[in-house]
Amino acid sequence: MNRETMPSQFEPARSSSDVAMVSRHVEAGVHRLSRAPHHRIMVHASAATRSYCNQVGRYFVRRAGDIDLVPAGEEGGFDAETPFETIEIILQPALMERVAAELGGRARASRLDTRHLLRDQRIEHLARALQSDLNAGAPSGPLFADSIGAALAVRLLGLDGPDIVQTNRLSDAQLKRVLEHIETALHEPLSIDRLSRVAGASSSHLRTWFKVATGVTLHRYVLRRRVERARVLLKQGDLSTSEVAALTGFAHQSHLAHWMRREIGQTPRDLRRAQSPR
Repeated sequence: MNRETMPSQFEPARSSSDVAMVSRHVEAGVHRLSRAPHHRIMVHASAATRSYCNQVGRYFVRRAGDIDLVPAGEEGGFDAETPFETIEIILQPALMERVAAELGGRARASRLDTRHLLRDQRIEHLARALQSDLNAGAPSGPLFADSIGAALAVRLLGLDGPDIVQTNRLSDAQLKRVLEHIETALHEPLSIDRLSRVAGASSSHLRTWFKVATGVTLHRYVLRRRVERARVLLKQGDLSTSEVAALTGFAHQSHLAHWMRREIGQTPRDLRRAQSPR
């Protein structure tokens, strides 16, 4: 996570990842938005802010949650009357093309159109979720960021039409392979690409149809299995909390405690206290 003051030359953030994010503080004044090789999703994160857009020659009032889409290769500029905060999400065109191909050609991967003041609760929710994880030091690992990137790509591809509907489901054998692999690798970083290779399915198909098959997202399922494994190890009492966190794929003790509290209503300390002799 980076935090920076935007200069008058609004330099694009750089990332080789499919999805990345930078929080920007934008000062009042004239700013130029230079070309970038990736798509940019800007989510306004301040109170109402008035600015003049050079591209369309008119004033806009942006409010918290308003979204601007700037396609790869596009440039622009604006004159902000007051300072404001924005969340900038970087999305690589290759991800958009890959997701469109995985969805069986039903989505058009052609270049995005520039959009101003878009309101979309799904995009805003995904942006906030990514921001929260990065603010915490990205403890959820690559699977979470990969899932957010894929979900954003699917949503952007469906902006001009109805939601994309899949026709293929995971077979019993595919689901079994994924579940078994998760159980044997809970202590390791698990990415959507890794699990899609195990399943023999595209990442978009796996992400969508895993939830259909299990009732929860892939990321949440992995978290729940990690919490359950940690609960068992903690009750055995042979390992420290930090050792249990490492063996179950959590970034640190606080990360483990956070998800145990959310999933089972108990922290490692609560479990140890319950195990202690009276």
